[in-house]
Amino acid sequence: MKIKIPHTLVLLFVLMASALILTWIVPSGEFSTEPNEFGRAVVIPGTFETYEEKEYLPATSLFTVVPRAFADAQGIIFFVLIIGGALAVVRETGAIDALLGKMITTFGSRPGPLLFLTMLAFAAASATLGMAEEYIPFAIILVAMCVALKMDSITAIGTMVVGYCIGYAIAVLNPFTLLVAQDVAGLEPVSGAWFRLIVAVPLLGVGFHHVWKYARKVRHNPEESFVYGLKGNIHQKAPEFPELSVKTVAVLAATIIALAVVVAGIALYDWYLVELGALFLALALATGLIAGLGVNRMAEVFGKGAAELTGTALLIGFARSIALLMEDGEILHTVVNFLAAPLSAAGPEFAAVGMLIIQSILNFFIPSGSGQALVTMPLMAPIGDLVGVSRQISVLAFQFGDGLMNMIVPTNPVLMGILGLASIPYEKWFKFVMPLLLKLIAICAAAMVIAVWIGYS
Repeated sequence: MKIKIPHTLVLLFVLMASALILTWIVPSGEFSTEPNEFGRAVVIPGTFETYEEKEYLPATSLFTVVPRAFADAQGIIFFVLIIGGALAVVRETGAIDALLGKMITTFGSRPGPLLFLTMLAFAAASATLGMAEEYIPFAIILVAMCVALKMDSITAIGTMVVGYCIGYAIAVLNPFTLLVAQDVAGLEPVSGAWFRLIVAVPLLGVGFHHVWKYARKVRHNPEESFVYGLKGNIHQKAPEFPELSVKTVAVLAATIIALAVVVAGIALYDWYLVELGALFLALALATGLIAGLGVNRMAEVFGKGAAELTGTALLIGFARSIALLMEDGEILHTVVNFLAAPLSAAGPEFAAVGMLIIQSILNFFIPSGSGQALVTMPLMAPIGDLVGVSRQISVLAFQFGDGLMNMIVPTNPVLMGILGLASIPYEKWFKFVMPLLLKLIAICAAAMVIAVWIGYS
């Protein structure tokens, strides 16, 4: 009997109802707080006190909280929609397809470097632009490429999924996960990138080794393939790639310049959602004009791209509702105090690893990175304050857990869509990726301990 996994929106509504019920049961209480260097309130360990009187939220709060949550998270929601529209325009120019085609043409006779550069490209795009759903159309292209090079569909999808998930785990600019989590935690946007870039080296090294080791076995003996003998669309002919023309090169250059301006603006001028949203709007307009799309076509593509992320925007609003209910019921600090007790008893190193495990488990239920950040960071950030773990490390636990578990959780629609296009049964994919996932989580756990030792903040 197959177990049907509910839609993420259903799971979030269940969590909202659970949060409301908790406000009726759990004692209200509060920690004393003090402002950190960025002006955000952080809890002071050892100051938790319960209230003598308790106010009970009405059942109607389950519904009235939703529009309030959307209003509270409006900056992030509108930024996500703008990003979706802007990236859709960049994709429409064909620049990304042209770059991939050029890589295949240049390195087709050397599959090792080709796979590594492809994985690196997926990781870089996810770490900076937060791309994920945009990769689904590339599944057939990569599968056809790998089959032509005497590899198989799992090699192709492994290159894509492992790359993009590692990119999410070590995000340096990802607006959907990193910026949201750091905003909730009260941290400077994109701060701490140097440590994540260092961790990226062993993660990408181990990830590529796993995929390439499997690919070489398949090249030497096709029967070693986990999908050997299975029929599907893996032998479809790859579509023609557009030429890497002057226009597409100019689009890629404009995108790279925009990312550099984003980093400079955040670091030097304290830019955030308003300025970043404006910059991505300008990027959409510039790349569309460079590619000669025309203003009407740009508007149409931008609208469709934004519409594709409406689901993500809804998840952000509903996820914020959970924290709002707990804040209204004055139990958020009570829950934090309860969860922090066993973690603080274990010491900061084990507490940091424990936070990684908690985030990894939660990803099964909330695969949306933005949604998970808004659900968990209001809890994890103050827990970090209490157990001697910096808020930057709390964000790191979220990133590692959210990014890596996307390789395997069946609630991840991007993963399941890619596997479906490549005709890879989930159990075959699980057999391939699970050993790698365990190795990557071990590396991340070690990185969490090191982060505590060096005072990463």
